[in-house]
Amino acid sequence: MDQTVGVSIVGLAADFGRWDDLLALIRRAFAHMDGVIDPPSSVHLLTADSLCEKAKRETGFVAIENGRIVGCIFALERSRDFYVGKLAVEPRLQGRGIGTRLMRAVEDLARERGKDAIELQTRIELTANHAAFARLGFRETERTAHEGYDRPTSITMRKVLP
Repeated sequence: MDQTVGVSIVGLAADFGRWDDLLALIRRAFAHMDGVIDPPSSVHLLTADSLCEKAKRETGFVAIENGRIVGCIFALERSRDFYVGKLAVEPRLQGRGIGTRLMRAVEDLARERGKDAIELQTRIELTANHAAFARLGFRETERTAHEGYDRPTSITMRKVLP
């Protein structure tokens, strides 16, 4: 049974105006990382205005349930692929397939634009994320360090699209 019945995935329209709601969702979804990842998440630097600017450079999708934003994802088009960022799902709704549907929207977009893959980064400490992305077909390709760190802090994962 589809646990996402009643959830619509829609592209961010040019007239989207719910930036504060979107920012609040992202902050709730990323809150569990506070005190777990080092360096701290870039989500702390986001503002409603910077999200609006992000949406001008990237393609965004939101998941809507009963008029409420319950998920989002952003995808930056590159020459051969899309880079996925800020995948967020309302914490109380995680595990229902909303994130999978958001990721599928990016995969569909990538195929429409003739891209052969999608890529993302996840933090070293977030092993549940590594496993979730692996279940979606992503494979680790690289480990990198944030500026000022002498150890890997992020894992790059890539999914080649069929």
